[in-house]
Amino acid sequence: MTGPMAHSRARRNPADGRALVRRVAATVGVVFLVIGVLGFIPGVTTYYSDLRFAGHDSEAKLFGLFQVSVLHNIVHLLFGVAGLALARTVSGARTFLVGGGAIYLVLWLYGLVVDHSSGANFIPVNGADNWLHLFLGVGMIALGVLTTRRPSRH
Repeated sequence: MTGPMAHSRARRNPADGRALVRRVAATVGVVFLVIGVLGFIPGVTTYYSDLRFAGHDSEAKLFGLFQVSVLHNIVHLLFGVAGLALARTVSGARTFLVGGGAIYLVLWLYGLVVDHSSGANFIPVNGADNWLHLFLGVGMIALGVLTTRRPSRH
């Protein structure tokens, strides 16, 4: 077969040869980048005019649900960059997923104990963020562990 179809079938899959943990970490990194950008888009972020740099008085909500601030969005962007950078190696990808998951579990605990209407809620977080942080923490740790498990020898 000749022509464009033959060439497209011969293309190499960019995922070929990349460890699963690296692909997962890169995907999670891209998701964090997208979320960070979406936090700066009016409409996707409701009450956008109430977006503040930091603090509980930032009433902006990503998807009308998750309380965000400029700082919160920047953290998402930085997390995404870290994910992409660390996804270049298997150990880096695992560190990003497991370490990042641990950070999100700490954020979940923080969200449980902080008074959401106080200055201590500088990130800021709300109840929806708390559930998301728990899910992200457990999910990222699980992905980091499960995608790097060595097959058992019988």
